[in-house]
Amino acid sequence: MTAQTDTPDTVTTVYKVSGMSCGHCEGSIAGEISEIPGVSSVKAVASTGEVTVVSAAPLDEEAVRSAVDEAGFELVGKA
Repeated sequence: MTAQTDTPDTVTTVYKVSGMSCGHCEGSIAGEISEIPGVSSVKAVASTGEVTVVSAAPLDEEAVRSAVDEAGFELVGKA
């Protein structure tokens, strides 16, 4: 699996996040990341620790890290 997939209109990036264990965790992370400008969708999966983000342009990893920190989890990096 690639960490980033580009299409003409969107960029899809998969991140690894540690500490997710349930649906509430998924929702907290998705809610924080979805507030980053340009993000159109976020799907967090606790069982794999992966968060798939679709955005209009590549995101600043520090912005994603900050959002994940705000949710109370740790961004490991791109999957």
